[in-house]
Amino acid sequence: MTLPFVSIVIPTYNREKMLSVTLDSFINQSYPNECYEIIVCNNNSTDNTQKVIDEYAKKYPDLIKPVFEKRQGVHYTRNTAAHQTKGELLYYTDDDMIADKDLIKNLVQIFIDNPEVGSATGKVIPHWEVKPPLWIEENLSNGLLSLNNQGEELIISKEDIGVFSCHQMMRRDAFFKSGGFNPENTAGEWIGDGETGLNIKIKELGYKFAYVPNSVIKHMIPPCRMTQKYFNKRMANQGNCDCYTDYKKNKYSFFELAKINCKLTKEIYACFKYCLTHFYKTDKTMTFKHRYKRAHLSYYVSRFKYNLKIMFSKRWRELILRYDWLSE
Repeated sequence: MTLPFVSIVIPTYNREKMLSVTLDSFINQSYPNECYEIIVCNNNSTDNTQKVIDEYAKKYPDLIKPVFEKRQGVHYTRNTAAHQTKGELLYYTDDDMIADKDLIKNLVQIFIDNPEVGSATGKVIPHWEVKPPLWIEENLSNGLLSLNNQGEELIISKEDIGVFSCHQMMRRDAFFKSGGFNPENTAGEWIGDGETGLNIKIKELGYKFAYVPNSVIKHMIPPCRMTQKYFNKRMANQGNCDCYTDYKKNKYSFFELAKINCKLTKEIYACFKYCLTHFYKTDKTMTFKHRYKRAHLSYYVSRFKYNLKIMFSKRWRELILRYDWLSE
């Protein structure tokens, strides 16, 4: 049997040290080298990222293909790279990941055995750069840090089962018919729902999703992601993401959005009141409830502000309702 050709896509921005680790892990896959390629797309980095890419491309000319995307935004990078691929299967990851050597081989098999599967993921476990605080380890070892551990059983579902773009393989047809990745972090501003939106579109095409537990990748998590500040920012970004998804699905009127914002005002007030009452809490004395309230204050404020953009900007509404992000 002829194995399907896989295109591995790695978008990268200013992570010259992490990128080397990521590339090494994908160069040493157990999947035959002649059956995959690695597309490394530099998103206008200002450090030595391009030098790292050029060195690897020179060393592995038959395996690594450099691509450059000047427009700042991860969806630009992912979608631009897709046009340079030749694989029947597209595998997306990030520049801060360490792949298990059997990652590609084990993911590919699910597509061979199950033609109804359009998108698949596997286990994403943490590679802490330093020992995390207990509150992080106990409460954020999940999707908030793009981690995914759903046990040791294969899952095939009609629903998105936590498929993150740091560890996602898709059929080429499913990806291109879906119009590619929606916007998310774009020039530092979190606009949309990224792979969440992509997965919604793949589902609408009639495909299923799979979780393959023996396809494992590690996510390198630096100390800067183990703080209350990062938790707040992560939840604010999630607020934008959820607003984008919600409006795209429901196409609310101006007055419906105003009503939603009235409800959000109550949530903002409740969180703010709680945080103000416990303002004296330090990083060492905060319980997770305190941390949760602070982060959710950021979430609700973000949703409120995003809804205002939708209400008063026709351009923003058109951006959200756009389906195809591959054609620009």
